Amino acid sequence: MTTPTFTPRVFSGIKPSGGLTLGNYLGAIKRFVQMQEEDFETIYCMVDLHAITVWQDPADLRRNTRELAAGFIASGISPEKSILINQSQVPEHAQLGWVFSCVARMGWMQRMTQFKDKAGKNAQNVSLGLFGYPALMAADILVYHATHVPVGEDQKQHLELTRDIALKFNHDYGVDFFPVTEPVIEGAATRVMSLRDGSKKMSKSDPSDASRINMTDDADAIAKKIRKAKTDPDALPSEAAGLENRPEARNLVNIYAALSDKSVDQVLKEVGGQQFGAFKPLLADLAVSKLSPISDEMARLMNDPAEIDKILARGTEQAREITAPILKKTYEIIGMVG
Repeated sequence: MTTPTFTPRVFSGIKPSGGLTLGNYLGAIKRFVQMQEEDFETIYCMVDLHAITVWQDPADLRRNTRELAAGFIASGISPEKSILINQSQVPEHAQLGWVFSCVARMGWMQRMTQFKDKAGKNAQNVSLGLFGYPALMAADILVYHATHVPVGEDQKQHLELTRDIALKFNHDYGVDFFPVTEPVIEGAATRVMSLRDGSKKMSKSDPSDASRINMTDDADAIAKKIRKAKTDPDALPSEAAGLENRPEARNLVNIYAALSDKSVDQVLKEVGGQQFGAFKPLLADLAVSKLSPISDEMARLMNDPAEIDKILARGTEQAREITAPILKKTYEIIGMVG
């Protein structure tokens, strides 16, 4: 059997659960923007079906979905170059998700560290969706025959599961139908840490607003949070090895590197030997210049939700031109009568 060639296609999504942060931007969205300029078809998604694995207030979910779409567009994702959708409007995601729930094994799901982290001691009380959502995540990717997925380090295990599901489906049915998707993990700040504790990931759920830069923060808020970010008393080193065991210093240097499109070593050649009193204003100016235009455009878009909805409706039409034939062929392979 000849191995099929798949169109180079990128899929990725973010959950619209509120509060887009610098971590989302540097860990994912900035890379999404770059990939739409490369030799890929690009599809980017607000994964609202994943959001409801924990209860969401309906009004908040609507607002958060539009705010995330505004964040994508304001950051440079162009509806002319990429397909932009919210997941629930493309029904093939959920339909293929059920098929993959029947392909995936219980043991695979039980190994998912994110489920263990989120469920904690209440594993019997969380939703079935929270346990099984990696099968839907696999469907999100494979319903487009996506060949590449830009992911943060913390999502790598889910992509490995997607690959396992594709391989098992292909093996079980004797086909080469689904691609074995490649992760794309790169860049200085794929994992952005808290401004208050460099050992913890920057998170919208942290009770301290000072721990994160929100993509809706204005220039003054961005600069103030960077000035107040936790540091240590030592000067910055001249090479990356000197950041070992200095989590806050490493985090701020990583953020500077990612915002300036430089490597950590390039940044340290420029600022090595400086105290944080000199470095923080440089980082604050850089962050404001890169991020405040995004927050301004997000605010403009959120004042016109009809524009956002129109963009998402067009994305749905474009997406279903890809997903409907792939689901139809999947059903044929497994023996569904059409």
